[in-house]
Parts: sequence; structure tokens; C-alpha cells
Amino acid sequence: MPQKLWRKPLDAEKIKLPKPEIHIISDLCKGCGFCIEFCPKRVLEKSDKLNKRGAFPPEVVDESECALCSFCTAICPEFAIFTIEKKDKEDNQDGEKE
Repeated sequence: MPQKLWRKPLDAEKIKLPKPEIHIISDLCKGCGFCIEFCPKRVLEKSDKLNKRGAFPPEVVDESECALCSFCTAICPEFAIFTIEKKDKEDNQDGEKE
């Protein structure tokens, strides 16, 4: 979608966006780079640290930009990355139990 046609949703103030939490199991990563290449928000980049397998696993650039699409989880052949939604303290005060 072109940027000039984009608009802010009318209920943007009412909706609370989920906060992502990205977990990378670096020793499982084989360094294929699929998660980096196919991330729609460009949240990941190749790190400069080697893991046990001799590969450069991804690292998170800006976790707040993550859209929680979980495409990185779906495309990873080694199941080395996954995303979850962070729970707010405010959510737990509403009577929910963890």
C-alpha cells in the first residue's frame, strides 16, 4: 500500500497493541538467515557471535517493531526462534491468574 493512502485507524486510542517478546535459541541456529530475510518488519539481523554449531545466529535489532506475525517461527527449519506476547502487570490485576 502506498504511504500517501495510509491513515491512522479511527480506534487507535482504544486499542492496546500487544508487546512482543522474541526468544532465540542461538545454539540450535544453523545460520540459514531465513528469519532475517523474510521478517516483514526487519527486526532481526545477523550477529557477530558464533554459536556451538559455528554459525552466526540472528539478534534482535528493535523488539518493539515486531508485529508478532510469528513468520520467523514458522520458517525456521531448526525451531530456534519463537515469539510470544508479553503480559502486562495491568492485565494480571484484572483478576486473571497466570
